[in-house]
Amino acid sequence: MKNSTVLVSGASGNLGEQVVREFINLNHKVVGLVRRKKQNSENPDYLILEADLLKEDETAQSVASAISQTGKIEIAVLTAGGFAMGTIASTTISDLEKYYKLNFETAYNVARPLLMHMQKNRKGKIFFIGSGVGLDTQKGSKSVAYTLSKSLLFQLANIINVGMEETGVQAHVIVPGTIDTPQNRQAMPNADFSQWFTPADIAKVIYHHSKLKNSIGNTVIVIKDELMNGYLPFSH
Repeated sequence: MKNSTVLVSGASGNLGEQVVREFINLNHKVVGLVRRKKQNSENPDYLILEADLLKEDETAQSVASAISQTGKIEIAVLTAGGFAMGTIASTTISDLEKYYKLNFETAYNVARPLLMHMQKNRKGKIFFIGSGVGLDTQKGSKSVAYTLSKSLLFQLANIINVGMEETGVQAHVIVPGTIDTPQNRQAMPNADFSQWFTPADIAKVIYHHSKLKNSIGNTVIVIKDELMNGYLPFSH
């Protein structure tokens, strides 16, 4: 018997792929939203759907298709997004708009139809992927567009948790720290990689919180704190 059905946006990215793997390995059915589908999944527990998350109607149709084909979605992990450096001096309105769309609109376009579905079923958890600078914007002076766009995810989660307090729907924001990916290693070759967190670390924390019956008081989930406090084995 299968557990909850999980929807993952950005399912072809480094973190998205690991989240998909984590839930499938633990006997869940997963729907992955990707920009372009290279091929169908050979795993019967993994459904891949195309969606341009910047397009509201197209995203809503893909979410509706996911619900239609699986019956009910109870967990969503929204990993799509992007990063860029830039101070106020170098950040234009076009930059702000680009990262607002990439980091906020892509999440909102998936979350909105899912929230309607989850509210109807009186059960559901949505995990947004935030950032340290989005949580504490005083640290974001070198990545202004990214910081501002990510900060909105924390505000959105707060709105969801207050507005749907009686529905059984919960929103969380994951603060992952620097994720250990090939792209980040190439971009920051002199960094101390031992202080970074693997996509597998993050996926395990998300899974842990997805199984908690009532964690609405814990909107913000900081990966470093979770691992250091012994919720999961910490290998760094």
